[in-house]
Amino acid sequence: MKILVTAFMGLGPLNASRLALEAMADSLGRARITKLILPTAFHESTELLIQAIQVDWPDAGLCLGQAGRRAALTPERVAINLMDARIPDVRGFQPVVMPIVPGGPAAYFSDLPLKAMVAAIQAAGLPGEISNTAGTFVCNALMYGLLHKKARHFPQLPCGFMHLPVLPRPEGPGMPTADSVRGIEAAILAMLGALQA
Repeated sequence: MKILVTAFMGLGPLNASRLALEAMADSLGRARITKLILPTAFHESTELLIQAIQVDWPDAGLCLGQAGRRAALTPERVAINLMDARIPDVRGFQPVVMPIVPGGPAAYFSDLPLKAMVAAIQAAGLPGEISNTAGTFVCNALMYGLLHKKARHFPQLPCGFMHLPVLPRPEGPGMPTADSVRGIEAAILAMLGALQA
């Protein structure tokens, strides 16, 4: 079984999702983990992700990103068809109230076992909760773009997105990389359990 896991390079030198993905083992249980680091860029990140799926054809996919104000690992329930960026992406693109896919559905819902993932994260002794907003920056755009493509070309692929807290810092919530890795692995094992049920 193959699980594709992605993370973002980030806008600065350190991105919690990238560090966690790089620290993860290459296999988990009976699954091989394929790792992909994506640029924090609207559209480009989605294009690279879709190319990787069409080359490797994984059994499931989990995209990772960081969220500055969150203290928990948060699998995302929904992605909306909106780009509204307060800062530019790494290519200098800063869309304001623009659709990701013109004429596309207003939203897509993840088909990952979110409650089981959160329960597994919590059972590992870490904070976890379902999030109902992936924001309007590149994380949401990647999730929406992935689910839009999935709906048309690979509906059998379970996939979605999970935000991690940023690295520990004095001015707000954060999580050490080792804890993020434990939480991601717990979530993936829950995904595997659902796939094999």
